[in-house]
Amino acid sequence: MKKIILSMTAVLMACAIEVHAKNNVEAPCLKFDPSAGEERVLTMPTGEQVRYTAYERLYFVTNVEDSAFQFMNVYVPQGSTQRSPILLRTYVGGYMASAAGQPQAGDASGRALQEGMVVAIPGSRGRNSTIIATKTDKKAGVKKGQKVYTGRAPSAILDLKAAIRYLRHFDNIMLGDAEKIITDGTSAGGAMSSLMGATGNHPDYEPLLRAMGAASERDDVLASVCYCPITDLDHADMAYEWLYNGTTNRQQGNEQVLAISNELKEQFPAYLESLNLRTPSGTQLTADNYLSYIKSELIRSAQLAKNAGADIPDSIGFTFSDEASFGAPPINGGMRQSPAGRVPIGGERLTPTMLHPGGKKRAGDYIVDLDMDKYLNYVVSTQPLKTAPAFDTKGVAAQTPSGENEEFGDRNGSSVNFTEFGSLKASTYLSDEVKHNVRLMNPMYYIDDKATSVAPHWYIRHGARDRDTAFPVPINLALKLQNAGKDVNFLLAWNRPHSGDYALDELFKWIKEIIKD
Repeated sequence: MKKIILSMTAVLMACAIEVHAKNNVEAPCLKFDPSAGEERVLTMPTGEQVRYTAYERLYFVTNVEDSAFQFMNVYVPQGSTQRSPILLRTYVGGYMASAAGQPQAGDASGRALQEGMVVAIPGSRGRNSTIIATKTDKKAGVKKGQKVYTGRAPSAILDLKAAIRYLRHFDNIMLGDAEKIITDGTSAGGAMSSLMGATGNHPDYEPLLRAMGAASERDDVLASVCYCPITDLDHADMAYEWLYNGTTNRQQGNEQVLAISNELKEQFPAYLESLNLRTPSGTQLTADNYLSYIKSELIRSAQLAKNAGADIPDSIGFTFSDEASFGAPPINGGMRQSPAGRVPIGGERLTPTMLHPGGKKRAGDYIVDLDMDKYLNYVVSTQPLKTAPAFDTKGVAAQTPSGENEEFGDRNGSSVNFTEFGSLKASTYLSDEVKHNVRLMNPMYYIDDKATSVAPHWYIRHGARDRDTAFPVPINLALKLQNAGKDVNFLLAWNRPHSGDYALDELFKWIKEIIKD
């Protein structure tokens, strides 16, 4: 057998209690009691009731700094075994603190329970989490009674890694298979999911995790689900302006903002070249052909949606074939719906009678081109662009700090610039500590690092009209992983704004495929 359920005595031994010889006081330890669960029921949107056992307030570090966030809740559905996969769902948003939550019927956590997966929902500190210091720490510059910001970078990813290590530490006595952990997050949570997947077991994090009292275990995962990840922050500003610089919003906007946009736009090609990315077909990507590649991804997304029945207007830049007899196959195979009824697909030529009951061809079934200028202006019309820079705003053209500026600030509550460009424009100093923290928060630095155990499976989604970060950010992530030999399921999801945990049927079909024994 893969695992053996231990007795209660063994559970206490797993806690690894140590006794200080000097004062005979028990040191803190990690604990899990399999008999301490509470039986509950979750009612799904379909009316189905999912019965499960809840284990809550499982502290995943021994040196707990912020007791409001540094614990995890684990939910085990009825019928789970030691081989059941585990969905680790983080609810981080805006790089803010995220409390350990409960499964929700309307998102992936509830669906995972319904599918028989164990669900782990860890809390994590964030840029807004604070405590009141109980003692003076001269080294950290903190005085007793002072408000301390506990969650500045890289605290959140450290907490999430500690949660993964906790699941491995108790893998033998907890239902669910810690070798089948699948992370899931949206926005900044999508960035955290990408970090959990890309930085497994890397030594950069080890001393920080050890200081927190995390379990001495591995923290790599099987797969990462990343919805609209707000990541690669030190290059996100240049990617944003490279994509959106030519839109009406930028060209007819504030002159100072446009000047900044122009400068940032010019920096992106060199960064893109440094990534040495190739498309799935093997084409080297450069600034000269990158926009065409983005266009092909948008056309692919729109075509999939159109095949599934969506109405794709030509007013936003699409051009449709006037020869409808070569219709593209619909999503997921099966039968193709037409006015004449359902007809089989498989690449066969469709006759005019099959396409229209009157015997006429129906034009517009196949998308052949996209006017990117028109389409990008459409995206901007659905939600105005962020300012320039989009992320490192502090002191640049007299702008106020962004949430990302706060994320890289210190425990005293400061906000700092975190890019060379922002620091130069704001006349501030970019310290080595900030540079290191930026690295710890960017999965792009670790995917090719031989010291990292990168997740073998990835599911990455970014809305086709999501302007919270530019399309190159998730595309670069997906291509870098593909180029590294990882299994990547990527899509610019049609007509989706900044959002996550959608198309759950598709997501869980993918999960079932990757967890096959």
